[in-house]
Amino acid sequence: MEDRICDPACGTSGFLVAAGEYIKETYLGENGGYTHDKKARDHYHNRMFTGYDMDRTMLRIGAMNMMTHGISNPQIAYKDSLSDQNDDQGLYTKIMANPPFKGSLDYDRVATDLTKLTKTKKTELLFLALFLRMLKNGGRCASIVPDGVLFGSSKAHRDIRKEIVENHRLEAIISMPSDVFKPYAGVSTAVIIFTKTGAGGTDHMWFYDMRSDGFSLDDKRTPLKHSDIPDIIARFHARQEEQKRERTEQSFLVSKEEIVGNGYDLSINKYKKVEYVRVEYPPTRDIMASLPGHLQRTVGLWMPQPPRKAYQNSSGSRSEDLGVQSFFHGNWPAEEKAGLFFSSVGRVEIFDYKIAPSEPYF
Repeated sequence: MEDRICDPACGTSGFLVAAGEYIKETYLGENGGYTHDKKARDHYHNRMFTGYDMDRTMLRIGAMNMMTHGISNPQIAYKDSLSDQNDDQGLYTKIMANPPFKGSLDYDRVATDLTKLTKTKKTELLFLALFLRMLKNGGRCASIVPDGVLFGSSKAHRDIRKEIVENHRLEAIISMPSDVFKPYAGVSTAVIIFTKTGAGGTDHMWFYDMRSDGFSLDDKRTPLKHSDIPDIIARFHARQEEQKRERTEQSFLVSKEEIVGNGYDLSINKYKKVEYVRVEYPPTRDIMASLPGHLQRTVGLWMPQPPRKAYQNSSGSRSEDLGVQSFFHGNWPAEEKAGLFFSSVGRVEIFDYKIAPSEPYF
């Protein structure tokens, strides 16, 4: 209950509200150990939660959101988190954030100690450097980042990944579906979880391929019965048992040595193995035998040749002259026209549609 939780890009304070609800239910509720602890309740209401943003409308909404959820005096303030205006250093035990993606700032607007760690104008990289500065030793961060942060090849991308892997303890990468933020954005993202140590500690890193967050992956975001989130929480807290998991499964561990050997690439696709299932197709003779009788009579005799096209015009059935001999017999009923594509490997694909006798099939 002595945690200090911060979101340096808080917006409407959604993460802080969710953290407050969890703490209230777990520690301050009827089953919690701090139900009648005045000191704990005072800390909860006045000092536990801090949020920064540069949009004054968002700040008002964020503060109101927290107060309506029972946090009487949240520390929600106007502040440019990436500038020298923010001098927070080593203050927080938890940081949860969804910082801006694809933003770019001028160097003169960015705090100099951040650009020393990663020389870049990209906000998604600067915020990771900021989290490391704002956390206490032993503090933990969970942040949403665009996938490019995990595998970007620029020096700035590699520097921030190397800093987290080598000098702190990188714990998990949770890959999320690309449409999880619809209808607002369709960018592919992941959750990166690490602990600030200042002395390394990365041993094995845990990957999880989230396929469902409990909502449909369209603009409506309709609630679904299945969600991977309970499984993610359970497996994250039992990561030591993931050693025997195969790379083809939804979650698995990767050693630090392998990550370093791959240039600190943290993309799940770099390490995940995909099983390919061989698909057997029936021979052409069987496909032909399965066609309706009138198509069998129309197709007649053909030899595997380079591709050609078949069409119907007012003078009857004929083939386009592409240097391929074929035989077509009889008139095709206008209501049962079909386009036939012959490939050199002996496969026939049928495209059924109605067409006037004088129009070409392709």
